[in-house]
Amino acid sequence: MAEEKKDETILENESLEQEMPEAEKEVEQKEASNEETIEANDEESEVHPLEIELAETKDRLARVRADYENFRRRTNEEKEAQAKYRAQGFIEKLLPALDNFDRALTVEPQHDEAKQLLQGMEMVNRQIQDALKNEGVEVIPTKGEMFDPHLHQAVMQVEEEGYDSNQIVEELQKGYQLKDRVIRHSMVKVNS
Repeated sequence: MAEEKKDETILENESLEQEMPEAEKEVEQKEASNEETIEANDEESEVHPLEIELAETKDRLARVRADYENFRRRTNEEKEAQAKYRAQGFIEKLLPALDNFDRALTVEPQHDEAKQLLQGMEMVNRQIQDALKNEGVEVIPTKGEMFDPHLHQAVMQVEEEGYDSNQIVEELQKGYQLKDRVIRHSMVKVNS
């Protein structure tokens, strides 16, 4: 009996399917198509956030790489600057002694012994100047030059004939620069 009911149900379903109009079949097909579209959209919505996350990760990686390159470049520049100006502290401490040496060389000796001593001091002074020059230290030129506030310090302003306006008339204290960095400005008199 159960078998007969099953057979009847199958027969009824088949007959219903045959009787079902074409419009209903189209509706069922659309519903099936919509279910497939929803499933596809679910897959896309899962992929879309992953693509966004991947793009953000790539962007962060590029920024970190750029930051690292900038750090390396700055570190190398600092090391080069330290090596380039390594002697600056020593030279700054040596400048007052050089000033006194220059003053001592301007004295006119009256005895032969003093003249020989002065010649020895001049030789030592040349050696010191050569050693400084080898390290990149140079005396800043002044006499007859135009005043440059980056190199010179004007301590007096005078009116002298034969000099242009803003031209250096006299050097009061030597200035020095190490390579391209001024260690001490030259103290000068400037024509107004």
